[in-house]
Amino acid sequence: MSTADEDLTEVEERAIALIREEGGIYQSEFWKALDVDSRKGSRVAKKLEDKGLVAREDAVYEGNTTYFIEPIIDPADVDFSLLVADEMLSPFVGEEEVDPQGDAFSQWILNLAYEE
Repeated sequence: MSTADEDLTEVEERAIALIREEGGIYQSEFWKALDVDSRKGSRVAKKLEDKGLVAREDAVYEGNTTYFIEPIIDPADVDFSLLVADEMLSPFVGEEEVDPQGDAFSQWILNLAYEE
């Protein structure tokens, strides 16, 4: 958890969790998902931006001008060990779906077994 995450209000904590979970959200939907009014939602989004936790960019959503809010991920908060097995980077990094019954996955597992 970054230092900026440590001094968040309860609403800001829920907000950053929502933004991170969604990978980004339009501000016009953001305040509704938080169950706050648009004014409070705007203030929360601005505070998170000021703390360096999110980026807001002008956007048009359903014909209305709004912001798109995206999380700023601190590399120190990412556990890259989940991408590695037996000191080998997974060949499936970036894949949307991995078929555990597929040849590529089977070959990856066999390579791990033979490396020992």
